[in-house]
Amino acid sequence: MNENVKEKILNGPKNGMVMMCITMCAYAAAIALLVVTAIGLDGAAVLISGATSAGFNQFLFILSCVYVALGWIPFLGLKVLKPGEALVLTLFGKYIGTLKEDGFYYVNPFCTAFNPAADTKLGQSGDIADKKMIAGVKISGADMEVSGSSSKKISLKVMTLSNSKQKVNDLLGNPVEVAVAVMWRVTDTAKAVFAVDNYKEYLSLQSDTAVRNVVKLYPYDITENVDTTGDGKADDGSLRGSTEVVAQRIKDEIQAKVLDAGIEIVDARITYLAYAPEIAAAMLQRQQAAAVVDARKLIVDGAVGMVELALERLNEKDLVELDEERKAAMVSNLLVVLCGNHDAQPVVNSGSLY
Repeated sequence: MNENVKEKILNGPKNGMVMMCITMCAYAAAIALLVVTAIGLDGAAVLISGATSAGFNQFLFILSCVYVALGWIPFLGLKVLKPGEALVLTLFGKYIGTLKEDGFYYVNPFCTAFNPAADTKLGQSGDIADKKMIAGVKISGADMEVSGSSSKKISLKVMTLSNSKQKVNDLLGNPVEVAVAVMWRVTDTAKAVFAVDNYKEYLSLQSDTAVRNVVKLYPYDITENVDTTGDGKADDGSLRGSTEVVAQRIKDEIQAKVLDAGIEIVDARITYLAYAPEIAAAMLQRQQAAAVVDARKLIVDGAVGMVELALERLNEKDLVELDEERKAAMVSNLLVVLCGNHDAQPVVNSGSLY
């Protein structure tokens, strides 16, 4: 960005209503004068300034014609701003300042409002394009529409950019789909307009880039011996388990990229996270297998504790004398009963164990 172009806030008087009334009265007077002088040119006796003069009457006729033809130009200086809006004004290509406070203003009618992103409509809150569109353009996952006419005003409100899902490889190389909602607003209108070609497209592209850069640093799920913080120590960071941390890193990276464009990133949130369809089934089986193993471990631990408790109670009560071989048989039978997937069928033994 040119260092000489800095945001200048215009705090002039809000005299738009007064200037509108004056301009309308002057235009009406010019029309009336045109009618009167036209009658005078046809030979009627017209009294002007106490004397009749055909030459002066002709001069007034020409003057009124010129004003009627060009009298619409002063109306171009009327500018209305609502709360949360700004207007960047340029005069013959030179930046003269920004109107930020709401009100009815009158500025130089030759000033033009400049906003290169006025026709860019992203699929986001506060910036939804009209259904009637001339062309549809896809830019980095964001639906952009180009409409025929749009306001040159810049919104200062907080808006939410929600780009479409991206397919990104995580730290382990597994393809995952992720979508992020970015809350943002314009803080420096001069930078937003003059530092980049189109600040809305710029934000959309930088958001997609930041998501890719951050997601590839994390595994989808918790993985052993993986460092996600860069401190050289393994941690339990993951996309699924550390959503807040990942979102904060995405926010910080986007902010670092769009700072020179006069944009503030208010917040960022992951709105969608899942394995890509081509590996989703395999990863589901892997998760199911891991869950089965964990469940079996829990069952075995519980069964061993129950067997140990049973043997201790039998010894305390002196109900039966068990040697090592009988203990082994009893432990085997109890583990089969407690760890089996199906209910055990009882077998009645009427004889001796030997």
